Amino acid sequence: MTAHTTAATAARESSAQDATLQAIRDHHRRLGETMAQHALTLRRDIDRLASPYPRRARLVAFCTKEVLPHALAEEATLYAAGADLPETRLLVKAMTDEHAVLRALVSELEEAGTNGDIAGAATALDVLFQVHLRKENDILLPALVDAGVDLATLLDGMHEILGEQPHDHADAHSCACGGHGHGHGHGHAQSAPAHQCACGGHGTSGTPNATAELVDGELDVRRLPHRRRHEEIFATYAALAPGEAFVLVNDHDPKPLYYQFAAEHTGEFEWEYLATGPEEWRVRIARR
Repeated sequence: MTAHTTAATAARESSAQDATLQAIRDHHRRLGETMAQHALTLRRDIDRLASPYPRRARLVAFCTKEVLPHALAEEATLYAAGADLPETRLLVKAMTDEHAVLRALVSELEEAGTNGDIAGAATALDVLFQVHLRKENDILLPALVDAGVDLATLLDGMHEILGEQPHDHADAHSCACGGHGHGHGHGHAQSAPAHQCACGGHGTSGTPNATAELVDGELDVRRLPHRRRHEEIFATYAALAPGEAFVLVNDHDPKPLYYQFAAEHTGEFEWEYLATGPEEWRVRIARR
């Protein structure tokens, strides 16, 4: 093997390592933002004497379907690798214990019988999760990289940890949402420029000159090119008065759009699935 070949291989491995590390942190950010959004709106429902049970059910479902499977996947991969290293062994043990506390808090939240208990469990769950994510991002992951752990190989295909990854060929005029077809993955939730789609998924390519208007409270974006859906959806939301809502009609699950709403409008919106495919998704989006 020549020196040039060796250098090229090392560069590819370094690039894959950096991309994997960034994907983990991006997915952590999306999970953390969604947890914070649920906890905040739950407390606000309680403050204004609204029933907390629908929001409590959504928070429990989010934890059961996404947070706890994410934790189990980490234990089987990242934590298992860290447990073999002297410098991270104790940290991994402590963080595994925190996973147990997260599971207990989800159960406590689900079983809470009073508004005070519900608010307390939701707050404790959110605080622990945010601190836990920072430990992983700032301590555990750098330690694994410094120890030479190949994260790209270790986590290959682990969507529970990496989320759905964006297309390699995406450019400035393509959809930057990171969705794939009609999948239900996490997508890419970074704030996208106005000419990019942030709604997730790649169903049809859309009609170049198509328009979308709010008709009878519905915004059907299925004919729009993906790069224009983002601006149409957020412009429609921005025009809502407090208490108003519209129904988004899409050709794939707009879950990554939820993550962007959670990041940019924390505690200000409501999101309710009315239909979940396979050909048509309908989501009621309201301004609180």
